[in-house]
Parts: sequence; C-alpha cells; structure tokens
Amino acid sequence: MPKMDFLPVILGSDDNAYGMARAFHEEYGIKSIVATKGHLLSTMHSKIVEKKIFENFDDPKTFADSLLSLKDELKQRGEKLLLIASNENYVELAVRARSVLEPHYILPFVSEQMMDDIIFKEKFYSMCEEYDLDYPGTVIFKKGMDPYMELPFDFPAVVKPSDSMRYFNAQFEGKKKAYVVDSREEFVDAITKIYGSTYDGTLIIQDYIPGDDTTMYVLNAYCDRNGKVRMMCLGHVLLEDPTPILIGNYVAIVGDKNQELYDQYKRFLEAIGFTGYANIDLKYDRRDGKFKIFELNIRQGRSSFFVTANGYNMSRYLVEDRVYHRDNPVVYGDNEVLWHGIPLDIVVKYTTDPELTEQVQSLIREGKTASTLYYEKDRSFIRRFKLHSYYKTYHQRFEEYFNPRG
Repeated sequence: MPKMDFLPVILGSDDNAYGMARAFHEEYGIKSIVATKGHLLSTMHSKIVEKKIFENFDDPKTFADSLLSLKDELKQRGEKLLLIASNENYVELAVRARSVLEPHYILPFVSEQMMDDIIFKEKFYSMCEEYDLDYPGTVIFKKGMDPYMELPFDFPAVVKPSDSMRYFNAQFEGKKKAYVVDSREEFVDAITKIYGSTYDGTLIIQDYIPGDDTTMYVLNAYCDRNGKVRMMCLGHVLLEDPTPILIGNYVAIVGDKNQELYDQYKRFLEAIGFTGYANIDLKYDRRDGKFKIFELNIRQGRSSFFVTANGYNMSRYLVEDRVYHRDNPVVYGDNEVLWHGIPLDIVVKYTTDPELTEQVQSLIREGKTASTLYYEKDRSFIRRFKLHSYYKTYHQRFEEYFNPRG
C-alpha cells in the first residue's frame, strides 16, 4: 500500500471521535487511528477506524509514551500524523506533552499559556472583558467562602466549575455538568455536594439567562497555523440532553448564519492568535438582545458533526492548513441542515418553539437531516442494532428529565 500524505490520530472513542473519523472518511476515504483507553459504543463495530487500546491512556505519566510507541508504525503509513482530541482532557494532555510529541505529530492546538487562560473560566471571563465579549453576570466562588454571601443577581443562578478538566475526574452522587439553582437552599446544597468531592477548584456562579434550549447557539471555527480564521459555522440549538450528567450536550442543531457574530468572533480569535478548532457556546439574552458567551472549548465539540452535515467538512480545513499549507479564503456557514443525536420524533415532540418545530418538520420532509453515528458506508447489522437500542433509551430519558425553562 502506498504511503499516504497524512494519517489522522484521534484521541478518544466517543461521538466526537467518530464524527471526526467520519469526516476524514467522507472527504478522503481514510481510515483513522483511534487511540483510547477502552471501547465506547460510538466507535464499536466500525470499519472506518482502527483502534489502539492503551491502559491508563488518560494518565499524564503514560499518555505521551503511549503515543510515542505508535509513531514508528504510523510514520510508515502516513507522511504526517495529525492529532485530533475528542475532549478537553486529551487536549490538555497533548498540549502539556507538546515538546516530546511535536517532533513526530502535528498538534493543531493553542499554546500551553493560552490553554490555561481559556480553560480556567475566571481567566477566560477577564479575556472577555478585554475584548468586549458579552457574557452573563458572574461571581467567582472559592472553597471556604460563605455560600450565604450576597449575590449581585437574583435566583435562578447557574453553578459550574471553573476547571472543567479537574471536575471531570471528580466523582460524587448527584453530579451534574452544571447546576441551575432556584433558591438559596439549592445553591448551598450544590456547593456542598461539589466541595464534598475531590474537586477543590473555583466555582463560577452566573446569572441565569431566561429561555429554554432554543435560546442556545454554538459557533464552530477553524483557525490556521498563523492564527487566521478559515471557517466559521453557526448552529441554532433545538434541544440539549436532559440527562443530569449530560446537561449541556446538544442533541439537535439546525444550521444557521449571523454575519455580525461571525465578524465579532473572527476579530477575537485572530486578536488572541488562536489556532486549531474552536467551539463556542452562546445564549441569546432576550432581556438586552445580546448573544452571551459561556465558554470557548479548544477543540471541536461533541456535536460538531453538524458542521460537516451542513456541508463544511471539519477535516478539510485542518488538512488544507497543516498538511498542504494552503491559505484558503475564510468560509462562513449559511446552510440549513438538521443534525440530530436523538430520534427525529423526539426532536419534533420536544422542540418548544412552534416556528422551529415547523422548520424541523420541513427539513425532515426535504431529507435535510444527518446523524453522526449512522453512516451509510459504515453499516453492519450489529452496529445498527446496538445504536438503535441505545437511541431508544432517549424516549424514557426525555419523559423522565425534560424540563423546559421559560
């Protein structure tokens, strides 16, 4: 087999990992290498990935050595090895090991200093102040502070960790990605639970912006090796996963466009010299008509296959930049395709805005829909059976947990 120009090496094996592997397969017919510590349904029984399993792959002591043990074999197959991370933890591990990995792999990530400025939310909101990005009213809360302190805004409020990576590793009963608290009692209870675990980092307390899932938006971008934006694609969120531990994960998005937002965040990303994939969570605040940023993820998001589904293949911009060094004009997404990570009947049933529901039904009739894990070129009976069984659980999950907030 002739040596390829490049080979994707994807860290992790979840929906995000499969979405990127599918993007590479659709665009280049390439089977991706998936380096991971175990098997997840998303990449099981797949013909478009080749798995390399490493015990304790997410341990900082063994992470780099695991990847270095692959380099000789992979370099015989691909001229350039592209690292793609499927979650924050793998980005951090790769960036902190850049000095030993970069002689062998291309790391399309931000610098270690910029990573720290972005992933620690109190630092990130200072950055928002500097660059005039709107964000919710925020209080920085540290362990040991009085949970009965006066807040500059009323309940409901949002409680979430500043250090999402350290919080990811903390395990405790009733854990949620973020807490929406309606009273002082719920506020104190959430803080007590969090600090009763191994998590001792800062918490972010924020003003709750009114509105249900349909007031959320997600902006994806790719910035090249010189810090120039090459692609931006906006998605209008219809539904989030209501399962408590998965709140914040989008499960239905329709392609959208907003040139004012594109221009604003292009200026910001280029001003700070961002490189690689950016995934930006926004919420529209009807009280003042502003889109407010929650966070900037330094990787493509779990639901970012919606970008590929809308016609802007996520792998293309990385390959054009890091493999072929082509400086192509910036692409702004303006297509309208429905991406769904749950059965379509649930999307129709639980989307609360009547106009959006009508739009969803129209897109379904026109066949303008896509789902990350159902790929026609990666079909097998066992894979489809297991995916079907998994997605059926969402009917019960929405019945049990769905709670639209107006």
